[in-house]
Amino acid sequence: MPITRLTLVVCLVVTGLLVDRGPAVRLAAQEGSAIVPFKIAVPDAVLKDLKERLSRTRFPSEIENSDWDYGTNLSYMRDLVTYWRTTFDWRVQERRLNDLPQFKTQIDGLDLHFVHKKSSRADAVPLVFVHGWPGSILEVTKIIGPLTEPPPGEIAFHVVAISLPGYGFSEKPKQAGVSNRRIAAMIAQLMARLGYQRYGAQGGDWGGFIVRQLGLQDPQHLVGVHSNMCVAGPPPGASDPNAGVSAEEQKRMEAARARIVTEQAYSQLQGTKPQTLGYSLNDSPAGLAAWIVEKFGAWSDGGPDPEASFTRDQLLTNITTYWVTATATSSTRLYYEMRQAGRGAIPQEYVAVPTGVANYPGEVTRTPRAWAEHRYNITHWTEQPRGGHFAAMQVPDLFTDDVRIFFRSVR
Repeated sequence: MPITRLTLVVCLVVTGLLVDRGPAVRLAAQEGSAIVPFKIAVPDAVLKDLKERLSRTRFPSEIENSDWDYGTNLSYMRDLVTYWRTTFDWRVQERRLNDLPQFKTQIDGLDLHFVHKKSSRADAVPLVFVHGWPGSILEVTKIIGPLTEPPPGEIAFHVVAISLPGYGFSEKPKQAGVSNRRIAAMIAQLMARLGYQRYGAQGGDWGGFIVRQLGLQDPQHLVGVHSNMCVAGPPPGASDPNAGVSAEEQKRMEAARARIVTEQAYSQLQGTKPQTLGYSLNDSPAGLAAWIVEKFGAWSDGGPDPEASFTRDQLLTNITTYWVTATATSSTRLYYEMRQAGRGAIPQEYVAVPTGVANYPGEVTRTPRAWAEHRYNITHWTEQPRGGHFAAMQVPDLFTDDVRIFFRSVR
């Protein structure tokens, strides 16, 4: 397709290189405080190239009757790639995402993409959601409506959902050091820029680490922190690390430890050689899909089949977001940055901000409450009956209820 002036403008807009801001906003942009409306507009050429690459997929061999034992199942991947190429409609998903109010603003030298949906309620609590890998803002799209416009008498929220630096439509870092601590500081700046003096924070996966860092860096502005993946070790120096840990919690920990034996190789690779991995993920959409979709199955209580917990369109919308933004490599670098941070990856200081934890049976890690209470001011603790790592996406009803219950108690 020839590159017309219109095509060039669309390409520049989607990459953040050209936005008509107007004189007043341009001045603010120079000062680093512009908040610019944003719409997703992936060029047709990018989608055409995606389908062409999918049509040329060279599938690997597979051990007979191995199911998912060796990794992503071949039969499943053949079906997924065919559906992605022939049936999945990115434009439909793009329009749905564009129904949400999206923006960009530059913080700490990086353009940060975020959804900002305000409630009609004057008493709404500002609440920022932080995702992890291999997730995106897609995880919270089902809960934004119920949280911003709840039933009468229920707590309401002004929802802010960010794309992490190097993820989705946020800018890819070009310098080292963008770790959870730095991202937490960026989020604190964003919430201040939006005019929120008091706000809540919610996160799972890397988002769980980041919102706990917010609890250390911005406690004077936080009403509370909620997480669906709480990570903490036993009290240091304890003669019996399992003191205060129930038999049921010990059983859950042992099950999680057994699972992690076959679930940590990805983390080792992304934490040590993300650039090497990136050449494959950035060049092959089928490779990217196999790398990501397997986690949506393995980290949910319906696994290993990811479609036992998510629709095919949900999975492909998330994967396609990584593909069209070319963020497969930049997203995995966060594992390297966290590894370089060492002990700083997990807060060692006590988080005094009220903290709520929701535990889902399909989560890959489990922390006993006694361990968590040594590190955090735990005021809310829930054992959920179903769901997994991507709880807001898989069980939005349970997730929404738990967020409401916790923040109603701390507002």
